[in-house]
Amino acid sequence: MATLKDYRDERIRKLNELRAEGIEPYPAHTNRNTKIGDILKSFDKYVEQPVCIAGRIDSIRSFGKLAFVVVEDDSGHMQVVLKDAAAKFTKKLDTGDFLEAAGTIGKTQTGEISVFCDQPRILTKALRPLPGRDGFTNKEERLRRRYVDMAVNPEVRERFIRRSKFWTATREFLNEHGFIEINIPVLERTTGGADANPFVTHMDALDQDFYLRISHELPLKRLIGGGYERVYDIGPRFRNEGMDDEHLPEHVAMESYAAYQDYHDGMKLYEEMIKYVCIQTWGTLQFEHGGMKVDLDCEWPQITFAQILHDKFNVDVFNPDVDQIKNILKEHKMTFDEHASAPRLLDYVWKIIRKESAGPYWLIHEPVELSPLAKRHAEDPRVTERFHPVIFGTEMGNGFSELNDPIDQLERFQKQQAMRDAGDDEAQMLDMDFVEMLEYGMPPTCGWGNSERNFWLLEGVSAREGVPFPPMRRDE
Repeated sequence: MATLKDYRDERIRKLNELRAEGIEPYPAHTNRNTKIGDILKSFDKYVEQPVCIAGRIDSIRSFGKLAFVVVEDDSGHMQVVLKDAAAKFTKKLDTGDFLEAAGTIGKTQTGEISVFCDQPRILTKALRPLPGRDGFTNKEERLRRRYVDMAVNPEVRERFIRRSKFWTATREFLNEHGFIEINIPVLERTTGGADANPFVTHMDALDQDFYLRISHELPLKRLIGGGYERVYDIGPRFRNEGMDDEHLPEHVAMESYAAYQDYHDGMKLYEEMIKYVCIQTWGTLQFEHGGMKVDLDCEWPQITFAQILHDKFNVDVFNPDVDQIKNILKEHKMTFDEHASAPRLLDYVWKIIRKESAGPYWLIHEPVELSPLAKRHAEDPRVTERFHPVIFGTEMGNGFSELNDPIDQLERFQKQQAMRDAGDDEAQMLDMDFVEMLEYGMPPTCGWGNSERNFWLLEGVSAREGVPFPPMRRDE
């Protein structure tokens, strides 16, 4: 049985033969002037017309003076018919090679649209054979060699076209509603805006350590303080944490901020945005994932944090019994730090509850201790004007009326820094520059953020399947 080395050696032999004949197997220039998909859609327009197509070879059938080669570009497949000397050229070709075919468009006797070519030209000689779909099913190998996965499985390529549509639609919606995209730094001297453990790197030019951002929040709100009224940024963020079906240490996220808006305005706007993005990406508002079904085309109810924890577990959010909460977490086999703060433990209890419902609904009014950057509720200062859309049992975004009281913000930062100093790596850092910005003044503002977790869940795939090149343990 032939080995991979045998196949590779044979392809290198053909490569050397091509070069010996004066044929460059890796030319820089191509003469392609027509996409395969255009021909298939408008055959009458192209029939008997000269064209030049190009693509990867899917199959080769050779019958001496007649050969049939199927090539694929990103718009479709097409047969190339070769005769006489052109047919003999197929002896130098293999599946996986890239071929240019110049000729005229017509149909074979069996009615198949084809390029009748007398000028085949190799564009790339592939030295490794692509596996067949049936022979490339190991999930880890597919993720590790994603370029092969994409080449072999067109549905994977289509997934990332939808991922692109997802972010394109997000941009379209925000731009149409008066937002301006302003890219902000990835490297930060002080990081914040989320409960997460940051990556640390060193900048040689300044001889100082910097953090890879965990959130877009604080720089964007500085822009609001600087006079912009509607801003957003889409780009990567980094959280030095574990990986699971809904989390990756590196992922793409969007955050937006609108001056003179509050959380009621935010829920209305971003429900509209989520629906718009879904229609543009998938053409539907009905989804199924993890055994749950959800229909976004409805009025989303609002559920308060304190009420749902009381109803489900009789937990008093405002006077928490730490021992009671720990027992609940142990009963549900939740992993937690025995020394975690009461607010952190309450968040773990909420994570148990949210998994039970497909949604959609809004979770609102989280306690101040869990929302260090959100404005207190006007009628109940124990909670904040914060909102999360819950879909498929997970939080699909985060928004709130932004805290713009510099004195209150400083006090909350100090409490967060004390939690961090006590060993809570996810507690937020004291950012005095941000407090100083607030002292100059920031108008009432509503902020919102969501990540590509939305795409993964609505697409029905895991986090690693939902990005082109997921982080993998290095091969030894």
